[in-house]
Amino acid sequence: MTLRPAFSPASADTSAAQWAGFILRQSLGLMWIAHALLKLLVFSLPGTAQFFFSQGLPGLLAYPVFALELLGGLALIVGCYAPQAALLLLPILLGAAWLHLPNGWVHTSPGGGWEYPVFLALASLVQWLLGDGAWAWRRSDFARPFQARGSAR
Repeated sequence: MTLRPAFSPASADTSAAQWAGFILRQSLGLMWIAHALLKLLVFSLPGTAQFFFSQGLPGLLAYPVFALELLGGLALIVGCYAPQAALLLLPILLGAAWLHLPNGWVHTSPGGGWEYPVFLALASLVQWLLGDGAWAWRRSDFARPFQARGSAR
């Protein structure tokens, strides 16, 4: 009986990694679109701007945040430079975590906690590391930091 490491880049099942990237990309994309639509359809953009202002942020920041969430979510869903989209959306998640930090850990706390945005920030980093995944419309043309140039993506 020979022992093999549970994971090694040379023996990794690239098709499983492609599906993992696809599933994560779809999940993150749907989450971003849902949050953008929440701002638009439930709170309204002026209401979201008022909330931002009440938290000490410029109210006008609500509009580009909405646009980035919607466009970034769409980019993730269709696979248009997905790793870059995940990285570009990371500051929004980190800002949300910072905003919810005083409310405690659990996101079901009054005002929402920091665990959900931190989890999504980590998931976004994983998307960046995994790459585009299967069925991407526009693939990234640069290598992942832990992926050798020219290897399968």
